[in-house]
Formats: sequence, C-alpha cells, structure tokens
Amino acid sequence: MAQDKLIKIVNKETGTTYHTRKNKKLVTRKIELKKFDKKLRKHVTFKEAKK
Repeated sequence: MAQDKLIKIVNKETGTTYHTRKNKKLVTRKIELKKFDKKLRKHVTFKEAKK
C-alpha cells in the first residue's frame, strides 16, 4: 500500500485508530466509517483525522 493514499480514522472517545485507503479524486469530504472498537467492544463511528 502506498503511504500517500493511507488515511487515519480515529474514534474520539477512546483514541483507537485504524488506517484505510480513500480515492481522493472521487471523495472530497471527510469519511466516517463504522468499525469495531476493541476497548468499547462494540461498533462505533470513526472519523477521518490528520496523519
């Protein structure tokens, strides 16, 4: 995976992070994904953050 295509998504409550890819040509907004948070042990919303 190319490092310039990676984005970091963070859960603000726990600080848990995931890295994923985004097509910056087609998607201009910040993405929000529902992912599993290990600390809370449930699915929560993760929002795009700066690297």
